Amino acid sequence: MTISIDDFKKLEIRIGHILQAEKVADADKLLRLSVDFGETEPRQIISGIASYYPDPQALVGKKCAFAYNLEPRVIRGLESQGMILAVNGEHEAGSFSSLLETTPDVVPGSAVK
Repeated sequence: MTISIDDFKKLEIRIGHILQAEKVADADKLLRLSVDFGETEPRQIISGIASYYPDPQALVGKKCAFAYNLEPRVIRGLESQGMILAVNGEHEAGSFSSLLETTPDVVPGSAVK
């Protein structure tokens, strides 16, 4: 499926600084992230990456790309206010996930253009 450039321009990709990360109770795949985008309050992002990051604390401090302007969605009773961007794939050692990270000097909320 292809989309028009006008549709692509609707998506805002911004850099967020992960402040907290924890497993969602009774959910094997979900993590709850608290993410700073340079706003007055951090946003809550619910992500299905727990199987790739068994120690959620390893995510704290990372600055990653997020789909910023998605309509909020309730997942397992928790509102998710965006989506972390990652590369998922397979290799001979099994499946992997790699977050789209930036260098530490990038300011939270910076737009990806």
